[in-house]
Amino acid sequence: MDAEIQNPGSAVGEAIGAAMEKAVNLFLSRLIEPLGYHFISQNFERNRPGKNKKLLMYDKFGTAYNIDAVIANESMQPLILIESKYIRYKKHNRDKGSWICTAHSSLMHRYQSIRSSIAVLGGNWSQASLTMIKSYDINIFLIPFQNIALVLSTYGIVFDWDEKDRNAANEALNKYLLLTDQEKESLGMEIIQPVCQDLQRLVLSILSDQAERGIKKITIELRSNLGETKNFEFISIDEAIAFLSELDVNQVFLNTGILTLFDPPPDFENT
Repeated sequence: MDAEIQNPGSAVGEAIGAAMEKAVNLFLSRLIEPLGYHFISQNFERNRPGKNKKLLMYDKFGTAYNIDAVIANESMQPLILIESKYIRYKKHNRDKGSWICTAHSSLMHRYQSIRSSIAVLGGNWSQASLTMIKSYDINIFLIPFQNIALVLSTYGIVFDWDEKDRNAANEALNKYLLLTDQEKESLGMEIIQPVCQDLQRLVLSILSDQAERGIKKITIELRSNLGETKNFEFISIDEAIAFLSELDVNQVFLNTGILTLFDPPPDFENT
């Protein structure tokens, strides 16, 4: 096995992430397709016989994003973006979390039919990353690492090893590879089971055309001819109109706040 796979820990992590993603996709497709919606996780064209490309969606600048899945209506307009991401070590938080935020916000600016986005996150996610993702109005369903390790233990797989313990990682990978396809599917469903009920409730509420619409937030971005940018948020149309009607452009951009290069970062861990 060592000769074939250079990093067994990474390999088994990828396998668990794939099982989790497959389970989320299967659960949601069974939920929404009887209601007339489409669950799409692959492109329609094929890059070679028998193998579909991953689902690519493009922002308004033509940048392609590899999205795990999307729920679309009968006209194939996207309604909900879906991501399933697993990480073992917090050092990967920033890359994975930032990618979700960038991809989903960029796509929502192009596809005005998108109502919401969902991220099913498994593993060790930091509070800072979760706060960042939530700030983009992405709905998070968190499956802690210990929950995943507990599920794997019922299949005889020890998953909670030390980062440098290659032998334990190799043994875990070997045992995972011995599982049947049915066992791997069952394992994935057991991993996501704790969030299924809330996930179902949210998806059905988002898809409901009976839901009454209201303004949650109004964001105004001002850009000066010098390149300065100011963002303001309001909870009502009246507040936003009042702000614009009384706007003093020079005063707005001259008011730079009190932050300096020497100020500490925000303390997301305690929020």
